[in-house]
Amino acid sequence: MLTLTSDPRNVARVETFVEKVVAKYRISPDLYGNILISLTEAVTNAINHGNHGDTTKTVCVRLKELAGKLAFQITDEGEGFDFDNIPDPTAPENLLKIGGRGVFLMRQLSDDVLFRDNGSTVEIQFKL
Repeated sequence: MLTLTSDPRNVARVETFVEKVVAKYRISPDLYGNILISLTEAVTNAINHGNHGDTTKTVCVRLKELAGKLAFQITDEGEGFDFDNIPDPTAPENLLKIGGRGVFLMRQLSDDVLFRDNGSTVEIQFKL
C-alpha cells in the first residue's frame, strides 16, 4: 500500500510503487506504461479534485490480486463525484480544454475502471 498526503509533488512517488509491482509480477514494458499513466492520473485526480489539495488529507493506493488480473484501488477522503456524467474529452467543445482527460485515459489504458464510495475510490484493473 502507498499512502500519500495530498501534495501534488507526491504524485512522483507513484512511479516507485509501480516499479516494485512491475518487478514482482514481471510485467511487460507496454503494460508498465499503461499502469503508470493510469495510476498517475487517478492519484492526481484524488489529490486535486477529491481532496482539493488539502495536505491534511491522504490518498491511498492499494494493490489487489484477482484471478489473472491486478486491481489498483485509489481512495481519497473527498465526497466523491458524479462519475456517470463526466464530459467526453473527445467532443469538439472539449478538445481545446486543459484537463478533463484523466478518467478517459484510465479507461483507454486499462481493462476495467470501477468507481466505489460515490466515486472517492476508483479501481483500475489490468489483465496479466
